[in-house]
Amino acid sequence: MLAAKDLERLAPIADNLAPRSFRLSLTVPLHQVAAAVAYVDEIAPARLESVEVALPDDAASAEVVPFLKRALGDRAVPVYIELPRDERRAELVNALSGTGFMAKLRTGGVSADLYPDETELAAAVASLTAAGVPFKATAGLHHALRNTDPQTKFEQHGFLNLFTATGAALDGAEEEELAELLADRDGTRVADRVRTLSPEVRNTFRSFGTCSVTEPVEELAGLGLIDTRLTEDLA
Repeated sequence: MLAAKDLERLAPIADNLAPRSFRLSLTVPLHQVAAAVAYVDEIAPARLESVEVALPDDAASAEVVPFLKRALGDRAVPVYIELPRDERRAELVNALSGTGFMAKLRTGGVSADLYPDETELAAAVASLTAAGVPFKATAGLHHALRNTDPQTKFEQHGFLNLFTATGAALDGAEEEELAELLADRDGTRVADRVRTLSPEVRNTFRSFGTCSVTEPVEELAGLGLIDTRLTEDLA
């Protein structure tokens, strides 16, 4: 994952790498997409894996999809658009429906106000599943279960809670129920729900971001959801 502003740092190493020798996911502001993608096309070692698009405050929801189609041309690359946390969200979700573009939910950050509460996140999940828009979630999903960070005291969402809420939304659950699933801290109960999820959930909730590789694996093993030998392989 690389921010568009840092792309030029790849140029000095390009001559020392084989063509298309590594995959690159790019985060880029909306109005810089065309230039950034064109730049990646010129860098021999990089193969563009995905694009994550940040919207400026003045971006109108109705303009996002047409703009991206023009900027990307015929490139077949997964694109995630970060949903704004304002009145544009509903309109943008509707605009993404049926386009092949996906959504990105930011679930945390460096300050408490960057963490949507369970009611806000439930509404976002409900709208995305209803519109048939796949999504990923990033920032703040450090643990499997809903928790209170012992240092910052921020309320953090659990990635397993988000999986179960997505499954419930696909089954037609109301937002109130989704919020309850997102707030659940009972590991046994959440793990039992995860075991009953259909494969369709993974087609909707595509991925999540975390600052650690080992902690999620260890927590999943502790909940009996994966083989504990995987934690040994990571040690």
